[in-house]
Amino acid sequence: MPAVTRSQLVAYALAALVVVVLGVRFMQGQARSAALASPASAGANGGAPTAVQVEPRAASVAVVHVAGAVRHPGVYKLRDGERIQDAVRRAGGPRRGADLDAINLAAKVADGQQVLVPRRAATGGAGAALAGAASAGADGSAASAPQPPVSLNSATAEQLETLDGVGPATAQKILDWRRQHGGFRSIDDLGEVPGIGPKRLAALRGKVQL
Repeated sequence: MPAVTRSQLVAYALAALVVVVLGVRFMQGQARSAALASPASAGANGGAPTAVQVEPRAASVAVVHVAGAVRHPGVYKLRDGERIQDAVRRAGGPRRGADLDAINLAAKVADGQQVLVPRRAATGGAGAALAGAASAGADGSAASAPQPPVSLNSATAEQLETLDGVGPATAQKILDWRRQHGGFRSIDDLGEVPGIGPKRLAALRGKVQL
């Protein structure tokens, strides 16, 4: 076996050292790449999920106007999902003579809504007074007094049926719409009642009131 010279040993040692250094650098590079890729791969492969911050949702507020037969009419702020009965309670509750059956107390309030609590319609004495208001004309003939406007928010079905073109079915639809929407806000709302078109609405103007 030929003898290895000193210069050959030094060359072999340097070559081995180069291989070791290159191997160490290669392993360090692989470890760094794995560290950088681990957060993404952990999420994709079902590892520990990345924390997600959820902003708390602000509570929705409805501003409503409570009017009519309540103790403290005014504008009130209610939480989303509260009912008409909550709005009436915030306004101090109903006054004596309030007709709570004329509005839907279970309906949810909406922002910008007006909750109008009507009074019970007067019966008996008012009808007699209207009958006695008929006066005789100059020729002795009886002249009937003009019929007062019918209140959409407090009239009974019988009172609504006195309007031209309003029969029992239409009167009931008016009452149903009133209960579902918490009352009429304007005369134009009458046009949303099924069976009342633009022509009938125009004919009823002046004969109804809120």
